[in-house]
Amino acid sequence: MSDFHEIRFPTTIARGARGGPERLTQIVALASGRERRNSRWAHSRRRYDAGFGIRTLDALAEVVAFFEERRGRLYGFRWRDPLDWKSCAPSATPAATDQAIGTGDGVTRSFPLCKHYGSGIATYRRTITKPVADEVLVAVAGVVVDPAHVTCDAATGLVTFASGHAPPPGASVTAGFLFDVPVRFDTDAIEVDLSAFEAGEIPRIPIVEIVP
Repeated sequence: MSDFHEIRFPTTIARGARGGPERLTQIVALASGRERRNSRWAHSRRRYDAGFGIRTLDALAEVVAFFEERRGRLYGFRWRDPLDWKSCAPSATPAATDQAIGTGDGVTRSFPLCKHYGSGIATYRRTITKPVADEVLVAVAGVVVDPAHVTCDAATGLVTFASGHAPPPGASVTAGFLFDVPVRFDTDAIEVDLSAFEAGEIPRIPIVEIVP
């Protein structure tokens, strides 16, 4: 997308940020005292505050420069969520069998990356659009695919098999990967009081996920 810069927000600062997934649920209280709940969003949206990761004036200047280059809210960018950036558990190493991304039919050659949350009847499937280049492993029926026969677009998360190598009918297609979150600044102004900053006050720098 032309309004997105394929560059990652400074990782050392992102590690200290606060935030996580957000959902919008409508709750209606009935006269009987019971409730009716309805999810207004099909997908969660992540929000972060990068201000908590800024500890020095140099880090603050780095964020201001990054903000200026993105023109405030105009251009999106990559964000490394310190809790959720792998196809597996944070302490594990990604494997090609981590996440199911589709089932072969002998014809289809393209499959979007995704990550599943939960293991019950309400498992949530999240589309992954910003994998880390050269950090995607793919397997068909549990067998790792030769990198020469499959590619992954780091800008879209679309896995594509080479011509003549479409997964056979019924074969599970899985993948393991590292990924970033597509985000943008959720403000067009950064206000900093240097005297307050040096006294320990943290500037608020909101960042919000761009939902695909």
